[in-house]
Amino acid sequence: MNLGQKIKKLRELKDYTQQYVAEKLEITQSSYSKLETGTVDIPFSKLEEIATALGISVEDIISFNENMVFNIKNNKKANGLVINQISQNEKKLYDEYIESLKVENSYLKNMIDKLLDKK
Repeated sequence: MNLGQKIKKLRELKDYTQQYVAEKLEITQSSYSKLETGTVDIPFSKLEEIATALGISVEDIISFNENMVFNIKNNKKANGLVINQISQNEKKLYDEYIESLKVENSYLKNMIDKLLDKK
């Protein structure tokens, strides 16, 4: 699943329209659609804006796995989301993977900051 597809699934889980997110990003719905379909690349700065519009972190977008989350709108007890049961070992592996992505994200942000400071 590519980044645009992950963003689309997360947007749909929030019950947001493309128009709603596009307005938050101050772009047209058509331009936003191109981000979700992969027609254009998503710069990191735009990814941060999308995460903010969706009320989640960049790490949440990058690590999103649709096979683990099901949108069950009629299940009042589950608050609309149900996470599959996974073993403690699988949970540990996912947690470690998420932490490694956070470290990588921090490193990349620092590198970008350094590059921007040199200009």
